[in-house]
Amino acid sequence: MTISLADARRMALKAQGFGQPLPVQASAAHLRKAADRIGLFQIDSVNVLTRAHYLPAFSRLGGYDRSLLEHAAWGPKRQRRFFEYWAHEASLLPLDLHPLLRWRMARAERGEVGYHTLRRFATERRGEADAVLARIAAEGPLTAADFENGSSRSGWWEWSDVKHALEWLFWSGRITTATRRGSFARVYDLPERVLPTALLAMPTPTAAEAQRALIERSARALGVATAVDLRDYYRLKPDEADRAIADLTEDGVLVPVRVEGWSQKAWRHRDASPPRRMRGAALLAPFDPLIWERGRTERLFGFRYRIEIYVPHDRRTHGYYVLPFLLNEALVARVDLKADRQAGVLLAHRITLEPGAPGDTLLRLQIELERMAAWLGLADVRVGVIARPD
Repeated sequence: MTISLADARRMALKAQGFGQPLPVQASAAHLRKAADRIGLFQIDSVNVLTRAHYLPAFSRLGGYDRSLLEHAAWGPKRQRRFFEYWAHEASLLPLDLHPLLRWRMARAERGEVGYHTLRRFATERRGEADAVLARIAAEGPLTAADFENGSSRSGWWEWSDVKHALEWLFWSGRITTATRRGSFARVYDLPERVLPTALLAMPTPTAAEAQRALIERSARALGVATAVDLRDYYRLKPDEADRAIADLTEDGVLVPVRVEGWSQKAWRHRDASPPRRMRGAALLAPFDPLIWERGRTERLFGFRYRIEIYVPHDRRTHGYYVLPFLLNEALVARVDLKADRQAGVLLAHRITLEPGAPGDTLLRLQIELERMAAWLGLADVRVGVIARPD
C-alpha cells in the first residue's frame, strides 16, 4: 500500500491532536485527553519562554490554565494523573504508562542502563545510594541541595555524588518526583508516598509485553512511521523495538506501507486514516512530539530544524529559542521567542518565513502570538526582524 506524502502528513497531524477546534475553556479532561493522545510531555529546563512541558498542550488546546498540569503532575496523591520518568527524555507521563516502564526501572536497578557513573551506584557504590534512600524514607521529600547542606553530610556527601545517587534511584524507580521547588529542582520521595496506591498495585508486564505496548502507543501517536520513529518515541533499542514491530505487524495492529518520497520502510497504525484536509494554526515547542525527531520532521514537512540554544550567538541562523509555526498542513515560519516578564511583553526577536509560506502567514501568526501572550499573562507582543525567503 502506498500513501502520498500529503496523506502521511495529515495522518501524523491528526494522530497528534491537531486540526480540532480549540475548546472555549480547556478543562482537566481536555488536558488528560491530549496527554493520552500524545503519550507524554517532555521536560526541559530552559525557561526563556515557559517550561517545555506546558507548550504541547497549549499548541493543541489554546490558553489552558497551567495549574491544571501542575496539579495533575505534582498535586495530592489521590489526584495525580501524571508521573515523572525517563521516557523520550525526562518526561511527564500518564499514570497508565508506569507499569510499561517498570522493565526499564528494573534494568536500571541492576545497573544495565544509564551512563557509567550512574551504573556504579547499582554495584560498588550501592551502599551510598541506600544511605540516600534511607534518609528520604526517614525525613520525607528532599532535593539534592538538602543533602549537600544537610547535617548528615560526610566525606562522600558531595553534590555530584548525591545527585548521581538520586538519579540512579530515580531511574530504578525506588524514588520519584514529589514536586518541583525553586528553580524547578526535583523534590524526591518514595513512590508509595507520592503515587496512587492502585497504580503501584497494578501487575507488571514482562519486558516484551511492555515494549510491544509502547510501540503500539508510539504508532498510535505518530499515525504513520518508520522503525526509527517508532522506537525513538519511548527511546527503545533496535532489538526491543524490532521484535515488537514484528509482533504487531503479524497481529495486524501495524500495517506495512510505502510513503511517497521516503526511502525507509514504514507502518501505519491500523486505526490511522488521513482526513481530507487539516486546518488550524499552532506554535510548536522545540520538544513537541510532532517535530522532536528531526529526521522525521524533514521527511514529513521538508523542514530542516535544529535548536540553536548551544550555538554561539554570532553563529545562530534563526535564533535562541525558535518555535516552528504550523499553519494548516505545513510548517511555514520560525519564531525566536522570549517572554520578557518584567516588561510584560512577548518578544518575537526574529520571524523567518519559509519559502512558499501563504500570504496570510503573518496575520495568522500574529493571532497565535497574541493568544500565547495572553496565556502567559503578558500584555503585549513585540516583533523584531521579519526575514523573508530570497
